Amino acid sequence: MSAGDDRRDCAPGPADAAAAPRTIRAFYAFWPLPGMAAALASLGEALPLESSVRLQDVDQLHMTIAFVGDVDAQRLDVLRDVGRRQRVGAMRLEFDAYEYWPKPEVVVAAARDVPLPLVEFWETLHRELAAQGFALTPKRLRPHVTLARKVAQAPMLPPLLRLTWPARSFSLVSSARAGTRSCYTVLETWPLLDE
Repeated sequence: MSAGDDRRDCAPGPADAAAAPRTIRAFYAFWPLPGMAAALASLGEALPLESSVRLQDVDQLHMTIAFVGDVDAQRLDVLRDVGRRQRVGAMRLEFDAYEYWPKPEVVVAAARDVPLPLVEFWETLHRELAAQGFALTPKRLRPHVTLARKVAQAPMLPPLLRLTWPARSFSLVSSARAGTRSCYTVLETWPLLDE
């Protein structure tokens, strides 16, 4: 099945549209504009990977800020309110290393230096979500973009030339499964404040 077929499977059919889901898997993320998405995709395409590895589709590339998980669809308005209340300035994300993560079997573009505004945003967002009863299990912040999945063995990773992503907005996103792939839908986007 081609990537195009997978994306087509992500679109709700007539039966899906009639029966709204009771739960939605949700997260907040920086979602790239098309030019930045293409630049991120080129990082994945440059990797010396086996043919069985699946590169992330260009329209699915993102950097997760807070993973909420499965929530009652009726609570989506609460997540929208939390997003709307955020007051955070625009920032630059500097991805400067490839990393292989064996447990999820992925290769990511990682930002080794985490800007203070991102740390403060991450902490505030997690704190406000917890106050609304969302049981997050925040670990340490590891800014990254997943480039390739199903990487069973550690590849020889080349150096990554620094890629700067000027983040100007963040989004609330839903995730669904279509076969073996995740399908993401941006539900709402909020601008970050001017630097």
